[in-house]
Amino acid sequence: MGEPCFLPSLPLRSGLAMTLYTALWASRDWQSSIAVPRPAYKSTQFRGADGVPIWGLVAQQPSGGRGTVVGTYGITGDLDNQWFLRLMGRKALAAGYSVVLFDWRAHGKTAELSPALTSDGIYEGPDFVHIAAQARAMGCAAPVWFTGFSLGGQLALWGLRTAQSPNLKETYGIDETDIAGAAVICPSLESDRSLRYLEQAFLGRYLEQSIARTLQQLAQRLQQLHPQHIDPEAIAQANTIRQFDQHLVISKLGFKTTADYYRATSPLYFLPTLTKPTLILYAEDDPLFDPTLVAELKDIGQRTDAIDLMLTAHGGHVGYYLDSAEEQRRWGDLDPWWAWNRTLQWFERQSLG
Repeated sequence: MGEPCFLPSLPLRSGLAMTLYTALWASRDWQSSIAVPRPAYKSTQFRGADGVPIWGLVAQQPSGGRGTVVGTYGITGDLDNQWFLRLMGRKALAAGYSVVLFDWRAHGKTAELSPALTSDGIYEGPDFVHIAAQARAMGCAAPVWFTGFSLGGQLALWGLRTAQSPNLKETYGIDETDIAGAAVICPSLESDRSLRYLEQAFLGRYLEQSIARTLQQLAQRLQQLHPQHIDPEAIAQANTIRQFDQHLVISKLGFKTTADYYRATSPLYFLPTLTKPTLILYAEDDPLFDPTLVAELKDIGQRTDAIDLMLTAHGGHVGYYLDSAEEQRRWGDLDPWWAWNRTLQWFERQSLG
């Protein structure tokens, strides 16, 4: 288990402050914070579970490289505006990996291609593996690593769970040994408890409502693109995250309640079954998740050999922005993006055995 060793400057030792600073300030200047070129991505249409088209970007190492990183982002957004994922893409390509980024179901250009709604991992996990198989067929090198942050981290964990399925070669067309593991940053681990935590906290309610508005806009866009598949009356009732899932998602997946759906899709309950190497970067002061999850995650990390848990006191939600030159020198980092630097170092350690 990793040491809790991330230490930001004093003003950023609040999870909320770190989260807001990264989202509102660091996001504006991220391109000037790294000295690596923009990848020459190729637009690619993959086929996911049940043949659903998934739109993505591929930057391939011309000589094979050190492996391939497949990743996606969190609950809202698309590849055009998800700068934190694009940041990872630049760094991974510069480190010698091929990179595959994709718009997950109902997001970005994938939403233009299909009316398929989100499933919080049930179908996105297989999507990860299908994309990995097709990337390998394109010539992207093994080993393949899955990654994501926030809800995207949940999806990547589902991808790893799917990669442990029996008859993987026959079902997905990829060798079991080709998929090496996953590294996730601030993953969503237990949806119902964290959502209740947001619903009950003053600032949490504000964050929940902001996300809910964006989800409603996502559904409205889907309805405009695929009017025969999305019920506008259901969209009108989706004024919270829970209502979005209740009125638009769960019935199509066979669930009667959101509680059942969240229980079935939350990675907390299958983490102990993972057998492939898994790095989880998680901050105790994450303002979006129920703080009681920390003790359970720590326990799982201690008793699950495959999990390398780097649990930190500070970091916020998808923050981990470290602008202290002294701390960068201590780590040997060339830029302030602590979490992605730890991720790429971990990939290298795992590959070296």
